[in-house]
Amino acid sequence: MQSLKVLLLSAAVGCGTGLPAAASSSTWYNSEGGRVRLVTSGKPDEAGRIHGVLDIALKPGWKTYWRDPGDAGVPPQIDISASTNIANATFSFPPPQRHDDGYGKWAGYDHPVSLPVRFTLSAPNEPAVIDADIFLGICETICIPLQTKLTIDPGSDPDNAEDAALVKAALATLPAPARPDFGVNILPGDRETLIVEASFPGSPEAADFFVAGERDYMFGVPARSEKDGKLVFAVPILDRPTTTPTDGGLYYTLTTAAGAVEGLLPFP
Repeated sequence: MQSLKVLLLSAAVGCGTGLPAAASSSTWYNSEGGRVRLVTSGKPDEAGRIHGVLDIALKPGWKTYWRDPGDAGVPPQIDISASTNIANATFSFPPPQRHDDGYGKWAGYDHPVSLPVRFTLSAPNEPAVIDADIFLGICETICIPLQTKLTIDPGSDPDNAEDAALVKAALATLPAPARPDFGVNILPGDRETLIVEASFPGSPEAADFFVAGERDYMFGVPARSEKDGKLVFAVPILDRPTTTPTDGGLYYTLTTAAGAVEGLLPFP
């Protein structure tokens, strides 16, 4: 992809504000490469969370990024600090695809995609208004940042069946949790390489492994090989923190012809 500097210099192309909607979804915000909106299921669940999606309707030929966009991209971001009674918002990501545009290889989507987002209420029994600043990169031959503010009052239309169905459908696209027979295990490596062994049903030709850089880690494109009948991915560690974190882990997604799973890896 084009460099982050090019993206930021182009910021004016993709900025704008979506008007608030008296519904469980926002109005659409239109940009050069597509349009975006927020949709929610309206009612919070028993844990005080409102489930929603960032609905990204890309135009043909345009792309957007996964949670780890590579060294020159922009991951989807959401800032809910201006909201009422919203403590935090967390994205989830459908399985990405590997893209090579001549500038580099990166993970993302070349089709319209709905990214599930979970909003946690500060006070579960109180009204909430989602006032979200959205920032993401979308690309054709060049990349531009799309930046807008989207506003929803989920309680104004809490029984909207169409919005609830869209949220449910988006959640169904997420990878399943990894399990012993479908996932990856870390093999011995070094400070410059993350090596994982993949277990999964079906043919290895369609399998791919995506790991997201977190906590100052940065990764290159995995190299594939086979060892003792198992598919092995060797991932270059391009950058890492001075001290290896002892809490949390690295998000990964394993995609295959039989489906996709996701999980957490310990920091290498």
